[in-house]
Amino acid sequence: MKVLNLLLALLFVSFAAVQYNDPDPWAWAALYLYLAAACGMAAFGKSNRWMLLLGLAMSGIWMLTLLPSFIHWISMGMPSIVETMKAEQPHVELTREFLGLLVCTLVFGWQLLRLRKQ
Repeated sequence: MKVLNLLLALLFVSFAAVQYNDPDPWAWAALYLYLAAACGMAAFGKSNRWMLLLGLAMSGIWMLTLLPSFIHWISMGMPSIVETMKAEQPHVELTREFLGLLVCTLVFGWQLLRLRKQ
C-alpha cells in the first residue's frame, strides 16, 4: 500500500501542477494538493480520519453541484470531451470537472475505507 499511496500522491501533485491554464486553477490545485497530502500521509501510516472526511465532503459536494451538467452531457449522447484540450463548449469543461471530482471522491472514500480496516 505504501507504494500505491506514494504513486497516488505523486499523481495528484502532477495534476495540481498542470492547472495553470484552467479557468479556476487555485481551487483545483488546492483540492489535488490536499488529496496528495492525504495519500502521502497514508503512505507513512499517518492518515487522519477528519482530514479524509473533510476532503470527501468537499469533493462530493462540489461534484454534486456539477451533476446536472453531467446528466445533460449524457442526455446529449455523450459527445466527445477529449477531442481538444481547449474546452470550446461548456459541457466539455463541466463534464471533465465532474469526472475529476469523481476520481477525487473515490480516492478519499477508498482512503477512509482503508483506514477503517486498520
